Amino acid sequence: MEVLGVDLGGTKLALAVFSEGGEILSSESLPLGSRSGKEAGSFVTGLIRANLERARSEGLNIGSVGVSVPGISMVRTGTVWAPNIEGWIDYPLYREIKEAAGDIPVLIDSDRACSILGEVWMGNAKGCRDAVFLAVGTGIGAGILSNGEVLRGSDDIAGAIGWMALDRPFHSKYKNYGCFEYNASGDGMARVAREFLEKENDYSGMLRQLAPGTITSRHIFAAMDAGDKLADQVLGQCIVFWGMAVANIVSLLNPEKVILGGGVFGPAVRFIPEITKESELWAQPVSIRKVKIEASGLEGEAAVYGAGYLALKNPNALNH
Repeated sequence: MEVLGVDLGGTKLALAVFSEGGEILSSESLPLGSRSGKEAGSFVTGLIRANLERARSEGLNIGSVGVSVPGISMVRTGTVWAPNIEGWIDYPLYREIKEAAGDIPVLIDSDRACSILGEVWMGNAKGCRDAVFLAVGTGIGAGILSNGEVLRGSDDIAGAIGWMALDRPFHSKYKNYGCFEYNASGDGMARVAREFLEKENDYSGMLRQLAPGTITSRHIFAAMDAGDKLADQVLGQCIVFWGMAVANIVSLLNPEKVILGGGVFGPAVRFIPEITKESELWAQPVSIRKVKIEASGLEGEAAVYGAGYLALKNPNALNH
């Protein structure tokens, strides 16, 4: 039996057909662009349908489809909340994908849950029963594996760590993102850089040459590599936030591993020693000495692997 894993991110859609052993048999990745609402849904279902038809023409037997979404998958209603996709507040994604998949079973889960599942299956959480995947990309989320099971919470919202309070006082600007995500996600880095630019009138470095609205995390990393002091300041603040978050995760959950992934890790992997050092200042001292803090073994593909694993473990999967 083969399965189809689908990772819908805030900016792109990745699909992969997996063997039962975790080998990718075919894959593709396309930008989501500015699609929103029903248009985004049609884009997703159209690509799923095309991949299923192609697999069938190649003699593959897709037994299940797993889908990772950037937000909350509400199992009881079959709807998703994905704030980075306009119009997806209570979107009926399960119904639309099920129509595209026909008799093939479908499961949908959050990208944070899928990321830790991907690491358990084929990444750096193999053999772990207690591990956390801290995903830092457009937003921030945490996939939590506790005693071998994904921790979901009463409404499937567990792991929304972007709302972790890591600073005070509360500012109204945190309302739509949460304190942690506002300051230390990929988009958050750009927001903080723009705020610094407004305050630093004497600064004339690389970031000043860009229109503020066009600044991205990539620009900040490039500026830091070129010795830009403002970029150093932005990333220095992020390292503190990332370290504090890891410390809180370790103190609360006592995991075997904290795995750092998402688009920002990536280029921020180089800071893991500094993040670890910061976390040691804040965390429960016994837990922090025992935990391993490391980068994703699957880099940017953890969620699509996890979607594949979700499909593979679907009890209703068709064994052709």
